[in-house]
Amino acid sequence: MTIHVFKGFGDVLFEVTFALVPLIIFFLFFQFFFLKLEKQKLINIGKGMILAFLGLAFFLQGVHVGFFPVGELIGEKIGSLSYSWILIPIGFVFGFVATFAEPAVRILNHEVEKVSGGYISQKVMLYTLSIGVAISIAVSMVRILAGIPLWYFIIPGYLIALIMIRFSSKTFTAIAFDSGGVATGPMTVTFILAIAVGFATVIEGRDPLIDGFGMIALVALSPILSVLSLGLLYEGKGRKSDNEKSNSEA
Repeated sequence: MTIHVFKGFGDVLFEVTFALVPLIIFFLFFQFFFLKLEKQKLINIGKGMILAFLGLAFFLQGVHVGFFPVGELIGEKIGSLSYSWILIPIGFVFGFVATFAEPAVRILNHEVEKVSGGYISQKVMLYTLSIGVAISIAVSMVRILAGIPLWYFIIPGYLIALIMIRFSSKTFTAIAFDSGGVATGPMTVTFILAIAVGFATVIEGRDPLIDGFGMIALVALSPILSVLSLGLLYEGKGRKSDNEKSNSEA
């Protein structure tokens, strides 16, 4: 069992090393010529890099032996049922939970709350992104079931986003597009995508290469729309408060 779990782990270690070495070289260049950090801080950074290396390696190995196979099996099992439509609400729940547990999403929310001085709270951002991604996963399952082309969703979605940008502040526009990238993190990509591919594999008349993929594009779009909507609500609330204040002073 142990040999099976760590099968291909050497390749994973090589991939992680290949990804981190350029960053380490870049950091060392700045350390020698610009930063010149003290010894203790360098030791702490080195420990952090080791932990990051091990964490990435074990996570990717877990994805290969756990997330991908389980996700595909779930998708195939539900897709073979006579009531395969059940994957739509299941996809909604999975999308919400995966985003809610996504570390990168929590980091973004923390930074947004800190920079905004608490005006945009972590909790509001977390639920906004989680619900947005959950809806996009449910829509993706509908797309696979019905065989609807991806561009029927992508083109109108980005057109709506461009229109909403016209009425949104620069702050929420910037946060929205960063949220789109953050939401497509390892939890969503590794597990939910595997479910979609497995689902498309067993649905008659569906091609897993055409119908199974494209879900991440919708996941990247949904936080943009949800955060822009949140921004319009915040700005509408702010204008209402200003008007009430002006009326009271008058």
